[in-house]
This record gives sequence, structure tokens and C-alpha cells, in this order.
Amino acid sequence: MQKKTLSHELNKWYQDTCKPDFITSDPLQFPCRFKKHNDIEIAAFLTATIAWGRRDLILRSAQKMFDMMGESPYDFVISNTYKKLKPANIHRTFFTEDLKYFCRGFKHCYTKYGNLEKLFASTPCIWEAIALFRDEMAKANKGLYSKHISNPGSETKNGSACKRLNLALRWLVRGGPVDLGLWKLIRTSSLYIPLDVHVARTARKLGLLERKANDKNAVIELTERLREFCPEDPVKYDFALFGMGISSEQ
Repeated sequence: MQKKTLSHELNKWYQDTCKPDFITSDPLQFPCRFKKHNDIEIAAFLTATIAWGRRDLILRSAQKMFDMMGESPYDFVISNTYKKLKPANIHRTFFTEDLKYFCRGFKHCYTKYGNLEKLFASTPCIWEAIALFRDEMAKANKGLYSKHISNPGSETKNGSACKRLNLALRWLVRGGPVDLGLWKLIRTSSLYIPLDVHVARTARKLGLLERKANDKNAVIELTERLREFCPEDPVKYDFALFGMGISSEQ
């Protein structure tokens, strides 16, 4: 497909998919329920963390998790209420012990940085910010790293695509009509595509992605291609690739 034609298709699918009613069946609805900065960003990271598998089950699990946390996720974290959680499954391999891990990590991050936005804005690039977040969360948990926080690797060692973390960042940094636009210290141009198997499959069909593995290098390759169509907001096409992928499966 020629670049001009592909650009037209991507923008058409973006316009058709990125509409307010998208939120009603998407996990993004959970951070959208909150009004305060700290509540929203905690809700975004926790929701994105369990955003794998069937969508209906993700929504059910997220509802269960936020029912546990009450009206304010931030207050739940800062007041140490999470310590009262009893052992239970929340979503697939994510249990209340994992939620406690995140709460301890969040409390440490808020104490040190003020909020999660300032933590992520404190480094030159998204991958370094993800690595810093992962390290800080571990510091609050006796140096233990969680399997639910992906490792982006380093400049010399390729790592995970960090799909769920990049999804949370898309929600928090991009603006409407769907994403939250809460964070102002990070530019949309610096974001990376949240790469899952469906987005990757669609991208390969369109000739946007050649790399076979769905890893960090694949994310960088695809995002660089998408920057050719919209340098200031390449991850807007996450909606287009999602919509095209759903259409092809129907």
C-alpha cells in the first residue's frame, strides 16, 4: 500500500474508532471515574496492569479491584488501608498480594516525587522512565521486582514491549476525545505504541512492522513508522490499528 493511501486509511480508522463511546466498553472507563490527579493516575496504572485477556473479564476484574479500594485509590494507598486486604484473586495471575506490592510502591513514589507524573517526567525518554518506575517500585518492596511491571531492558539489551505501561502512558498523556490528557509534563510525540499481538498482526499486514518478535525493538520500529504520518502524536494510530484489527476478525 502506498504511503499516501496508507495515511488516508490510518486517519480514517482513527476518526472512526477514537470516539467518546469507545470508553464505555474499554478499561479506560475506570480512571475516567475519578476527578483528582492522584486518583486518576493510580487508577490508570492499576487498570492497565490487569489489561490482558478477554475484555469483559478485564472490566469485571477492574471493578472488583476498585470496589476493594473505595472512593479514593490515593487515600487507600497513603492511609495504608491496603494492609487490611485479605488473600484473594483479582485477575488471572494478579492477586491482592500484587495489589499490596503496587500500593507500597505508589506510596514510596508519592513520598519521593510528589506524584507519578513527576517521576516519569524526570528522565529524558519513556524507556528510562519506565525503568526508573520499575526500580522505585522495587525499592519499596525489599528490592523485589514484580512480574507485573515489565522490564524495558537497556540501550545494549533489548527488553519487553511494556505494552501495559505504554497503554497507561497513552491514557494519561494524550488528550480527548478518548484519552485523559492529565499529564502536561510529557509530550505526546515522545510516547510509544502499546504493542499487543493484535496491533502487531495488523501492523505487519500493512507493512508497518517487519520485526517478528513483539518486543521493545518492534515497538520502536512501529512507532517510528507511525511518526512518518503524525510526528506530534504517533500513538493516535493505536486506535486505527485496533479498529482495523477488530474489523478483520469479524
